[in-house]
Amino acid sequence: MPTPPQLLARLEAIGQSLAATGRGLALLGLGSAGAEVARLDQYSDLDFFVIVQPGAKEDFLSSLDWLESAAPIVYSFLNTVDGYKLLFADGVFAEMAIFEPQELQRIPFAGGRIIWQAEGFTLPVPLSGNRRSEDQEAPSIAWRVNEALTNLYIGLGRFQRGEKLSAARFIQGYALDQVLALASQLEHPRAHQADPFDHARRFEQIFPETAVFLPAFMPGYEETLAAARAILTFLDQHFELNPAMKAVVLERCRE
Repeated sequence: MPTPPQLLARLEAIGQSLAATGRGLALLGLGSAGAEVARLDQYSDLDFFVIVQPGAKEDFLSSLDWLESAAPIVYSFLNTVDGYKLLFADGVFAEMAIFEPQELQRIPFAGGRIIWQAEGFTLPVPLSGNRRSEDQEAPSIAWRVNEALTNLYIGLGRFQRGEKLSAARFIQGYALDQVLALASQLEHPRAHQADPFDHARRFEQIFPETAVFLPAFMPGYEETLAAARAILTFLDQHFELNPAMKAVVLERCRE
């Protein structure tokens, strides 16, 4: 597996390759390749943004020759309209997106670090990034609790219908996602960097008291009823639930 020094060296090489194109403006490392570089280990991938001159984005997306000049690529997958997941020949895995400067205002990201920047170019957004679009507010506690409650209700109905896969997703997935997001209301986060886009990342280290319940919240495909009971009990112990909705969810748990 690539070592942290190798991963950091790869970023520097990509920065130099980008500079050599004459059309690049900046390379931003993100996550453990960005402001959280202390987390970088042999299991890390490289997350980065490539900022290019206006009008150059499609050329950078259509051919990765500029990137292969940093290291050979053995696999690439255009997983969004903006970028790739890819594997270098030496085992370095990367996720990258390519943007023109005017696009950055609408792109959510956090904790960027400048790896390379063209002379005279200034990022149009702070390195702390955009955590969510301007028109999207963080859900309230009440919204999350009720979203979890209704996910339990829908999932239990599908379980009784024999749709066990969908039920597991609603209960051990969607409802649990809301519980994870609510953990910060129940215990003080430990000294670890949270991922604002994925509450599951490093959850066991950040919220160990809530993490104790995870085996009960997601016991597996055949145990969805037990998972629903555990999540409902947890929510009921820590938050105010609508009595009528709580009753019908509990009734479905017993069927």
